[in-house]
Amino acid sequence: MPILIFFVLHWYLSLFVQTFFLHRYAAHQMFTMNKTWEKVFYIITWIFQGSSYLSPYAYGVMHRLHHAYADTEKDPHSPKYSDNLFAMMWKTKSIYNNILHKREKIDPKFIKGVPYWGFIEKIGDNWMSRVAWGTAYTLFYIQFATHWWEFLLLPIHYLMGPVHGAIINWFAHKFGYVSYKVNDTAKNLLPFDFLMFGESYHNNHHKFGGRANFGKKWHEFDPAYPIILLLDFIRVIKLKPNNDLKYM
Repeated sequence: MPILIFFVLHWYLSLFVQTFFLHRYAAHQMFTMNKTWEKVFYIITWIFQGSSYLSPYAYGVMHRLHHAYADTEKDPHSPKYSDNLFAMMWKTKSIYNNILHKREKIDPKFIKGVPYWGFIEKIGDNWMSRVAWGTAYTLFYIQFATHWWEFLLLPIHYLMGPVHGAIINWFAHKFGYVSYKVNDTAKNLLPFDFLMFGESYHNNHHKFGGRANFGKKWHEFDPAYPIILLLDFIRVIKLKPNNDLKYM
């Protein structure tokens, strides 16, 4: 039981910072926050994602490219241009690293306003940090695992952030239902998103790129949105008016 609780907690905490801070804030700027809170969420992202820490800067820029060039050869992670899931993940990793280390020439419009805090960026991307987090996960399993099969969950802990990205970037472009006509293959993966914190409403998101609530139909509950409303109410963030821009 402790292992399953730990796995579920890591799954949803990592997913929350990815959808709230990296996706809705860094990439789309659906709301604003002051620099102090920005640094707080940088640190929280490093803690919750751990060994699979994703740079808000690199993620934000790459995701804007995805919206601007969805399902074209310039898309950083389109299933149309990869033979399988792992090939797409490897391609995404390469583009992510090029953006992170500024080896790729990027149009300034895709960089404007994307948060960057070099201190945490360097710590989170450091191999020693990743190994330390992975070691902590492993020691927890050694201490509390009661069945051999529980250790099969460990690799997901190590790669939690990329796993979440792969589920949406691959499966939500191949399976699901379409509510709105868009110029790409984005689909709503789940009618009730109990698994991906609202991220599975991918077709909705590609249609309304600036909308903080990813759900649209009565049954499409976005678990991240009430948290966003609460943070807006207590003035940690300030929600912007909805807009339909694709990547801003």
